[in-house]
Amino acid sequence: MSEVKISAEPRTEFGKGGARRTRRAGKVPAVLYGHGEKPRHIALPAREFAAAIRRGGANQLFSIEITDGDNALALPKAIQRDPIKDTYEHIDLLVVRRGEMITIEVPVQLIGEAARDTLIVHEHATLSVLADATRLPDHLEVSIDGLEAGTRVTAADVTLPTGVELAADPELVVAIITGAPTAEQLEAEAGEAPAVEAEAPAEGSVEA
Repeated sequence: MSEVKISAEPRTEFGKGGARRTRRAGKVPAVLYGHGEKPRHIALPAREFAAAIRRGGANQLFSIEITDGDNALALPKAIQRDPIKDTYEHIDLLVVRRGEMITIEVPVQLIGEAARDTLIVHEHATLSVLADATRLPDHLEVSIDGLEAGTRVTAADVTLPTGVELAADPELVVAIITGAPTAEQLEAEAGEAPAVEAEAPAEGSVEA
């Protein structure tokens, strides 16, 4: 995954009021930290950050150019979003160095089609891997093509790019292939109505 250059400004206003003013200006409040350095409060352009995350995902590497002359390579560590407004509220950014190996969660994509009359249950959508901070995969792939019901796909089956090591348990189940229910089974389930117990008449009442 290639790095994205993005500008940033030092942030001098803090608290809820300062954060609101930063967001009204079209920027996202953020904190840059890591490697024993003092945390730096910055503001990122909201539109550029959102576009980079849409293209590269949550593990997008950023080359941050701060207007005070300082630069840093960083990865999003925690992203707070407003689910109603669909905007970014705050970002924690972890400083990394070229050649540094880090552990991250990477999405897993299932490739191909399982055998006929099967269902695929995706047990784990991400896997923990160890990779160079500047060469992070945006996703991992594992084939389910032709797999029969009863097959389990584990982390050990996932194809890893060169230089990427599995950090998760190799026996971790990524997906399970099960048999699809037959039409008869679906009809039987639909026809099974739960039994409803008649309420006993209250003491002293008279049944009609």
